[in-house]
Amino acid sequence: MSTDWGPDFEAVLRGFLPFLGEDEPLTPQTDLRDTGLDSLGTVELLGKLEAQYEVRFVDEALSRETFATPGTLWAAVARLSDPGA
Repeated sequence: MSTDWGPDFEAVLRGFLPFLGEDEPLTPQTDLRDTGLDSLGTVELLGKLEAQYEVRFVDEALSRETFATPGTLWAAVARLSDPGA
């Protein structure tokens, strides 16, 4: 399955996934908790994504579901990046 998030998003995200091997693929369905994203990492990741993509996660985007997989997280970033969405 192809992704549309680009290498920058993947590089940032991989930095918070200690249980995902360097050679293991990061797919839209990868479980972020199973690959090591914990609550502190989620907060730090949130800050990095807000700075990198110049977005602000609104309350409804701050949920377990948003941070469940790379696919759901990227969808939230893309939606927040597009003011017309």
